[in-house]
Amino acid sequence: MADGSHAEDCDVVIIGAGVIGLAIGQALAREGREVLILEKQDAIGTETSSRNSEVIHAGIYYPSGSLKAELCVRGKQLLYEHCRTHHVPHEKVGKVIVATSRDQFSVLEAYQHQALANGVGELPWLSQHEVNEKEPAVSCVGGIWSPTTGIIDSHAFMLSLEGELETHGGMIAFLSEVDELSTNEGLIVKTSELALAPRVVVNSAGLDAPTFARQVGREYRTYYAKGHYYTLSGRSPFSHLVYPIAEEGGLGVHVTLDMAHQARFGPDVVWQCDHDYAFDESRRAQFIAAIRSYYPDLDESKLQPGYTGIRPKLAPRGEPASDFVVNGPQETGLEGYVELLGIESPGLTASLAIAERVVEMVC
Repeated sequence: MADGSHAEDCDVVIIGAGVIGLAIGQALAREGREVLILEKQDAIGTETSSRNSEVIHAGIYYPSGSLKAELCVRGKQLLYEHCRTHHVPHEKVGKVIVATSRDQFSVLEAYQHQALANGVGELPWLSQHEVNEKEPAVSCVGGIWSPTTGIIDSHAFMLSLEGELETHGGMIAFLSEVDELSTNEGLIVKTSELALAPRVVVNSAGLDAPTFARQVGREYRTYYAKGHYYTLSGRSPFSHLVYPIAEEGGLGVHVTLDMAHQARFGPDVVWQCDHDYAFDESRRAQFIAAIRSYYPDLDESKLQPGYTGIRPKLAPRGEPASDFVVNGPQETGLEGYVELLGIESPGLTASLAIAERVVEMVC
């Protein structure tokens, strides 16, 4: 490890080249800051950022006044505009949230009220017939329609952010794992090769962000919730996203579409203690049961293991989901230090709004 007593002065160091680090990096570089992103992997966005549903969320589910609600709605607006101006593949396909029994109608009504409170707009009610006009394969008793929900090529989006970063003079150092973050006479970032003394450190390390926060005296616990995704081989029977009622820890096993309109189902919620991305096929029967609750004609022979992702949680199983943590020097009491923790869904959608907020904190 490099010796912190010979740390090199620099402007901005960002830990992590996932979608959040890239969004913040390019935003700060556009403000004229000299930005270096340290990434332990050999490519951008290889963990949480590339292992999700690739959905542009509307902002329906999150509590009024929460950062998730505010930054999702603002981020959605910024993301659609960015996709248009940077030619990032995306599509505003819309989403149907379905009730499979009448006792779920009250939940859908609560979603409608929450969407209005969050500034999402109206989510029109759909009768069973109207749902089936949109999605003939779906079995339900009714639903609601989210017209602003979309899908995105997340890798193309991250490449566009990397391009903006580099265009404005920023750099990414790959295979540069941060070993230590300390506050010894100012912020010091150490890797095995160098020690840096930045004016600003942005901790956007995803699953590892709480570890670095603890190194500078910020007390956070770390919890991981793995989700499995199955793909459906052959032609998709769906034209839009289809979601059941949300469940503890996530939004339920839902239908998403990639940019080729191939269908995939997921994620489920599996609490674990580490970064284990192994695909657990023993959960297949539970997946099939969850899918058949709204898609009874599923041909399970066409259901193929896809991939897994891990949500960085700040609250354990059984407790209410925590909000995003987006703290700057004023909140942390550490000059130049910014921390981003618990950035799970809708983090991809909110990324440009999070970056906007960080710029306000440090520029």
